[in-house]
Amino acid sequence: MRDDIITTTKIPSLWRRFKDSYLWHSLKKDKVAFASFSVFILFVSVAILAPVLAPFDPYDPSSIDIMDSELPPVWQEDSEAKFLLGTDAQGRDLLSTILYGMRTSLLIGICAVLLQCFLGVVVGLSAGYFGGRIDSFLMRIADIQLSFSTLMVAIVVLAVFQASFGAELYSKLALFMLILVIGFAEWPQYARTVRASVLAEKHKEYVDAARIMGFNNSRIMLGHILPNTLSPLLVISTVQIANAIISEASLSFLGLGMPVSQPSLGSLISSGFEYIFSGSWWITAIPGLVLVVLVMVMNLLGDWLRDVLNPKLYKD
Repeated sequence: MRDDIITTTKIPSLWRRFKDSYLWHSLKKDKVAFASFSVFILFVSVAILAPVLAPFDPYDPSSIDIMDSELPPVWQEDSEAKFLLGTDAQGRDLLSTILYGMRTSLLIGICAVLLQCFLGVVVGLSAGYFGGRIDSFLMRIADIQLSFSTLMVAIVVLAVFQASFGAELYSKLALFMLILVIGFAEWPQYARTVRASVLAEKHKEYVDAARIMGFNNSRIMLGHILPNTLSPLLVISTVQIANAIISEASLSFLGLGMPVSQPSLGSLISSGFEYIFSGSWWITAIPGLVLVVLVMVMNLLGDWLRDVLNPKLYKD
């Protein structure tokens, strides 16, 4: 072979590497997990493409007619073909509001979990790596936080904010406030998990080798220890997204979540609850069914990830 011939190896794409991985192989073999993953991808896709897929824009007052309120789905009498799932009490197309509402609920769930993960990783890494008084102080804060339920903290904070600054300002900041409150209320779950992993990793040989090479504490924690704690974080995050979505729905049902003018799955269920006994069951039942399916597939994915990432539990 001539020395001047240079052979280049094409780097596989991220999707190709995922398809060749053990994770994808395990997912294909588990029918329940694969079905859950497919449904979750479908939900995320239609939520992202809501402006394209939705027949109507629920934020556009010109497309809403109060005379179309409480129309039943197309499979019932007195329905209209253009409203496949019927309309709500405001005359909005229910299919459109569900698509936009799913986008809002997923956004709150994912962003709240990212905030939880960031706070928990920072606290857990610091507590587990440095130990001593820092560990005791940070873990006592986590214990205090865990003594309060997420809903109790959220109800108090959001109710005080709404009473202090008014409902109009709250409706503008509702999305940000829900992400902030749910994120701050659940970070101890991550902190305790990361701390336990750090305590098991920081005395291993590769960490000692990094110290001998002169790496500083930040580089050791972020570049060496943190990557070895990611597996349990993935499992927790899957379940926590579902919990965050349920928390948002619960707060919206109590009137402390998203306003009616900004649809989420929780606000749709809340707005239609008073009509469920008058015959307009679809306003609450259909968004409620979507919420149940979304949370169920997230929990099933979490169970599958737990089994796959723990060789002692998973059976190929």
